[in-house]
Amino acid sequence: MCDPDHMKPEPIPGLPEELPSGEDILWQGSPDWKSLALHVFHVRAVIVYFVLLAGWSLATGLSRGDAADVIASNAFGNLPFAVIGLGILYLLAWLIARSTIYTITTERVVIRAGVALPKAINIPFSAIGSASVKLRKNGNGDIPLETTGSDRIAYLLLWPHARPWRITKAQPMLRGLPAAADTAELLAGALAAKAGQPAPRLSLETEPDPVRGILTGDATPAGSSA
Repeated sequence: MCDPDHMKPEPIPGLPEELPSGEDILWQGSPDWKSLALHVFHVRAVIVYFVLLAGWSLATGLSRGDAADVIASNAFGNLPFAVIGLGILYLLAWLIARSTIYTITTERVVIRAGVALPKAINIPFSAIGSASVKLRKNGNGDIPLETTGSDRIAYLLLWPHARPWRITKAQPMLRGLPAAADTAELLAGALAAKAGQPAPRLSLETEPDPVRGILTGDATPAGSSA
């Protein structure tokens, strides 16, 4: 079961309550804000949009034979909006990263998130059907979790900690993790240990960009996922 709980004062940073006896924290971490800016808010696409807009205005002005000051005014008139817009997106990425803590224990994955209204989403290992890791060239990456059972978490409740385009069957995702391969290996080992099976290995399929790693093993809860 995947339960979102509104946060009370945290007895342990990132967790809504004290850990039960026998449960231990294996790892905690937060997203890299620059990765969120690039891959959640797509700041590169926004930059390209404003560059093309300026180029179009410049080309149009030159073709009409406008005066130089008019061409410059039209071409760079949107620059303040570009700076403000990008500043807002970068700020949102920073706030989300700063307010998010991912936790892996011996029993579950917990996503504590929310800038204004923090919430904790508990994902027991028993609810994780498979997990995969998507690596980028700089070592950052994402770990989506495919959950099983009838209980689902709404995509909007998870966002941005959700796998893109899985709207009706939302998948929680640990986003923008530095050294994501190490975290994925730790999670794979924890899932296997919970299932009483040997730790699976982390197999990397080399692609130009990004590199995808798949958690593989012998019928463990961390089976392959596309």
